[in-house]
Amino acid sequence: MKEYLKSCNSNFWKKVFEKETEYLDKELKHENEILSIGCGPAIIEKGLKEKDYKITALDSSKIATRNSPKDLNTSIGSADNIGFIDNSFDTVIYIVSLQFIENLKKTIQETARILRSDGNLIIMLLNPKSKFFKEKRKQEDSYVNKIRHEKTSKIEEKVKKNFYIKKREYYLGIKNKKIIETKNPNLAALYIIHATK
Repeated sequence: MKEYLKSCNSNFWKKVFEKETEYLDKELKHENEILSIGCGPAIIEKGLKEKDYKITALDSSKIATRNSPKDLNTSIGSADNIGFIDNSFDTVIYIVSLQFIENLKKTIQETARILRSDGNLIIMLLNPKSKFFKEKRKQEDSYVNKIRHEKTSKIEEKVKKNFYIKKREYYLGIKNKKIIETKNPNLAALYIIHATK
């Protein structure tokens, strides 16, 4: 975790987190109750809270949430057995976390359970088609090698069983460690799914 937190403070990753926060800021509504699942140290969630979003951050790791901002509402729990009552949130977001969660089917079912009627789901996935992803895969110690669900089409199949997919898009171009504006699948590091309950 120390190495991960250290890398999060690099200029490159700070720019990545800023772009992800900007994206979500355009997509979320301030009046909504939002749950971020698999938040890690909750860097992006902190940025959203600073923009006055009502956000709760959930992670299975006590160490990760211990490193999250103290003024952020955090919860320790499993994505496939979420400790919130039915219909608790208006929006659920996964910021590059869903691909790393083992029980995808149960996790999606739990997400549907805690979302209110017409609730929104935003899933930011690492794009396996991207040059960034392929380069990370070659690095033996890369976090990308811990992925459990690489194929975005398989994830979409599971999502469709509980949600209506409204939109899909590529985002966050990364080329030579620089952030660029592009929706090109070969350069965009993220594949984002928008769905509704």
